[in-house]
Amino acid sequence: MSTEKFTTSYEVETGSTSKENKTASNNFGGLKPTAAFIGASWVALGLGLISYCIGLWNSDMMLNEKGYYFTIILFGLFSAISVQKCVRDRAEGIEVTDIYYGLSWFTTISSIILLVVGLRNAELLLSEKGFYGMSFALALFAAIAVQKNTRDTKFLNDK
Repeated sequence: MSTEKFTTSYEVETGSTSKENKTASNNFGGLKPTAAFIGASWVALGLGLISYCIGLWNSDMMLNEKGYYFTIILFGLFSAISVQKCVRDRAEGIEVTDIYYGLSWFTTISSIILLVVGLRNAELLLSEKGFYGMSFALALFAAIAVQKNTRDTKFLNDK
Protein backbone atom coordinates (compact mmCIF):
# COMPACT_ATOMS: atom_id res chain seq x y z
CA MET A 1 0.00 0.00 0.00
CA SER A 2 1.47 3.31 -1.03
CA THR A 3 1.88 6.15 1.48
CA GLU A 4 0.66 8.54 -1.22
CA LYS A 5 -2.84 7.08 -0.78
CA PHE A 6 -3.00 8.53 2.74
CA THR A 7 -1.82 12.04 1.92
CA THR A 8 -4.33 14.59 3.14
CA SER A 9 -4.63 18.36 3.01
CA TYR A 10 -3.54 18.50 6.66
CA GLU A 11 -0.26 16.79 5.82
CA VAL A 12 0.35 19.00 2.79
CA GLU A 13 -0.16 22.17 4.87
CA THR A 14 1.93 21.05 7.86
CA GLY A 15 4.43 18.84 6.09
CA SER A 16 3.68 16.10 8.62
CA THR A 17 4.15 12.52 7.51
CA SER A 18 3.78 10.61 10.79
CA LYS A 19 1.47 7.62 10.82
CA GLU A 20 -0.71 9.14 13.58
CA ASN A 21 -1.35 12.32 11.62
CA LYS A 22 -2.19 10.35 8.51
CA THR A 23 -4.70 8.18 10.31
CA ALA A 24 -6.30 11.01 12.29
CA SER A 25 -6.56 13.28 9.27
CA ASN A 26 -7.84 10.49 7.06
CA ASN A 27 -10.58 9.49 9.54
CA PHE A 28 -12.47 12.55 10.65
CA GLY A 29 -10.04 15.26 11.68
CA GLY A 30 -9.70 14.03 15.26
CA LEU A 31 -12.99 15.46 16.50
CA LYS A 32 -14.67 13.41 19.18
CA PRO A 33 -18.47 13.06 18.90
CA THR A 34 -20.21 15.17 21.52
CA ALA A 35 -22.02 13.54 24.43
CA ALA A 36 -25.26 15.08 23.14
CA PHE A 37 -24.88 13.43 19.73
CA ILE A 38 -23.92 10.09 21.27
CA GLY A 39 -26.90 10.27 23.62
CA ALA A 40 -29.29 11.35 20.89
CA SER A 41 -28.13 8.47 18.69
CA TRP A 42 -28.72 5.90 21.43
CA VAL A 43 -32.11 7.42 22.31
CA ALA A 44 -33.15 7.36 18.64
CA LEU A 45 -32.06 3.72 18.31
CA GLY A 46 -33.93 2.74 21.46
CA LEU A 47 -37.00 4.72 20.47
CA GLY A 48 -37.13 3.26 16.96
CA LEU A 49 -36.49 -0.34 17.98
CA ILE A 50 -38.64 -0.36 21.12
CA SER A 51 -41.58 1.40 19.48
CA TYR A 52 -41.41 -1.02 16.52
CA CYS A 53 -41.41 -4.00 18.90
CA ILE A 54 -44.21 -2.59 21.07
CA GLY A 55 -46.24 -2.05 17.89
CA LEU A 56 -45.68 -5.69 16.94
CA TRP A 57 -46.53 -6.91 20.43
CA ASN A 58 -49.83 -5.01 20.48
CA SER A 59 -50.85 -5.80 16.92
CA ASP A 60 -53.56 -8.26 15.93
CA MET A 61 -51.24 -9.99 13.47
CA MET A 62 -50.68 -13.71 13.47
CA LEU A 63 -47.50 -14.90 15.17
CA ASN A 64 -45.83 -15.75 11.87
CA GLU A 65 -46.44 -12.19 10.62
CA LYS A 66 -44.97 -10.75 13.80
CA GLY A 67 -41.94 -12.98 13.32
CA TYR A 68 -41.57 -11.77 9.74
CA TYR A 69 -41.51 -8.11 10.76
CA PHE A 70 -39.24 -8.76 13.75
CA THR A 71 -36.76 -10.64 11.55
CA ILE A 72 -36.80 -7.81 9.01
CA ILE A 73 -35.82 -5.20 11.59
CA LEU A 74 -32.98 -7.36 12.91
CA PHE A 75 -31.83 -8.07 9.35
CA GLY A 76 -32.05 -4.38 8.46
CA LEU A 77 -30.12 -3.22 11.52
CA PHE A 78 -27.29 -5.66 10.92
CA SER A 79 -27.16 -4.85 7.22
CA ALA A 80 -27.11 -1.08 7.76
CA ILE A 81 -24.28 -1.36 10.29
CA SER A 82 -22.38 -3.55 7.85
CA VAL A 83 -22.74 -0.96 5.07
CA GLN A 84 -21.54 1.80 7.39
CA LYS A 85 -18.52 -0.25 8.38
CA CYS A 86 -17.64 -1.05 4.77
CA VAL A 87 -17.94 2.57 3.68
CA ARG A 88 -15.87 3.76 6.63
CA ASP A 89 -13.21 1.08 6.12
CA ARG A 90 -12.83 2.04 2.47
CA ALA A 91 -12.61 5.73 3.37
CA GLU A 92 -9.82 4.91 5.82
CA GLY A 93 -7.93 2.81 3.30
CA ILE A 94 -8.75 -0.51 4.96
CA GLU A 95 -9.29 -3.18 2.35
CA VAL A 96 -12.86 -4.41 1.95
CA THR A 97 -13.64 -6.99 -0.70
CA ASP A 98 -16.00 -5.91 -3.43
CA ILE A 99 -18.21 -8.93 -2.83
CA TYR A 100 -18.72 -8.09 0.87
CA TYR A 101 -19.30 -4.44 0.05
CA GLY A 102 -21.87 -5.38 -2.59
CA LEU A 103 -23.57 -7.92 -0.34
CA SER A 104 -23.85 -5.35 2.44
CA TRP A 105 -25.62 -2.92 0.14
CA PHE A 106 -27.77 -5.69 -1.34
CA THR A 107 -28.95 -6.91 2.07
CA THR A 108 -29.71 -3.39 3.29
CA ILE A 109 -31.78 -2.62 0.21
CA SER A 110 -33.40 -6.05 0.45
CA SER A 111 -34.50 -5.46 4.05
CA ILE A 112 -36.14 -2.19 3.04
CA ILE A 113 -37.85 -3.80 0.04
CA LEU A 114 -39.06 -6.72 2.19
CA LEU A 115 -40.56 -4.29 4.70
CA VAL A 116 -42.27 -2.27 1.95
CA VAL A 117 -43.67 -5.39 0.26
CA GLY A 118 -44.83 -6.80 3.59
CA LEU A 119 -46.53 -3.57 4.61
CA ARG A 120 -48.04 -3.07 1.16
CA ASN A 121 -49.74 -6.47 1.36
CA ALA A 122 -50.62 -6.34 5.06
CA GLU A 123 -54.17 -5.84 6.22
CA LEU A 124 -53.26 -2.88 8.40
CA LEU A 125 -54.50 0.67 8.62
CA LEU A 126 -52.46 3.16 6.65
CA SER A 127 -51.43 4.83 9.91
CA GLU A 128 -50.08 1.50 11.22
CA LYS A 129 -48.13 0.95 8.02
CA GLY A 130 -46.64 4.42 8.36
CA PHE A 131 -45.76 3.77 11.99
CA TYR A 132 -43.81 0.60 11.13
CA GLY A 133 -42.07 2.29 8.21
CA MET A 134 -41.01 5.32 10.22
CA SER A 135 -39.85 3.38 13.28
CA PHE A 136 -37.89 1.05 10.97
CA ALA A 137 -36.21 4.01 9.24
CA LEU A 138 -35.44 5.68 12.57
CA ALA A 139 -33.87 2.51 13.96
CA LEU A 140 -31.72 1.98 10.84
CA PHE A 141 -30.45 5.54 10.79
CA ALA A 142 -29.77 5.52 14.52
CA ALA A 143 -27.89 2.20 14.32
CA ILE A 144 -25.56 3.74 11.75
CA ALA A 145 -25.00 6.80 13.95
CA VAL A 146 -24.37 4.67 17.06
CA GLN A 147 -21.84 2.52 15.19
CA LYS A 148 -20.09 5.62 13.84
CA ASN A 149 -19.90 7.21 17.28
CA THR A 150 -18.60 4.00 18.81
CA ARG A 151 -15.90 3.71 16.20
CA ASP A 152 -14.89 7.37 16.43
CA THR A 153 -14.69 7.23 20.22
CA LYS A 154 -12.69 4.00 20.20
CA PHE A 155 -10.28 5.43 17.65
CA LEU A 156 -9.64 8.52 19.76
CA ASN A 157 -9.33 6.55 23.00
CA ASP A 158 -6.81 4.17 21.40
CA LYS A 159 -4.84 7.10 20.03
